Parts: sequence; C-alpha cells; structure tokens
Amino acid sequence: MDEWLSKATQGVDLDAPDAFWHIFGNLMAMVPWAALFWWSVVFLAVGALLGWWRGRVWEGLVWAAVLGPIGWVVILLRPRPKPRPEPPPLPR
Repeated sequence: MDEWLSKATQGVDLDAPDAFWHIFGNLMAMVPWAALFWWSVVFLAVGALLGWWRGRVWEGLVWAAVLGPIGWVVILLRPRPKPRPEPPPLPR
C-alpha cells in the first residue's frame, strides 16, 4: 500500500488546490486499461453466447456487461422464455 501511495503522490504538491486531480490522474495511469478492455470483450462475448443458447441474447449481453461473469450465472439460472402461441395452420 505504501508503494501505491508513493506512486500516486509522486511529483504532487499536496498543498496545491488541484492536488486531488493530480493524484487521481496518477492512479488512473496505473490501471491496466488494455487488459480491462479485453476482459470486458470476453465477458460480453460469453454472455451473448449463453444468452443465445438460452433464447435471450440481449439479456445475456446486459447481464454480462453489468455483472461480468456473475451475469453468466444469472442468465443460466433464468428459465427459458415460453414460445409465443401461434394460431393453427389454415386448411388447404
């Protein structure tokens, strides 16, 4: 934790009025954005696949986007939608 704090406050005058924004910028520079992006893409792809398998593609995408892998469990536990009732075919 001390290492992170020293990286976050590196080059920041703590008495300056905008010190918060400098520390916030330093913290955001430490986030692995590329890995977060690709993991999100994987979560969405698996959520869409599971949603397609369960007949709820958009719901699978939304749950995966909001909850990540926990959304996969949610979409798997939800019951399959009932098919729409269709009228009987007309006689020929």
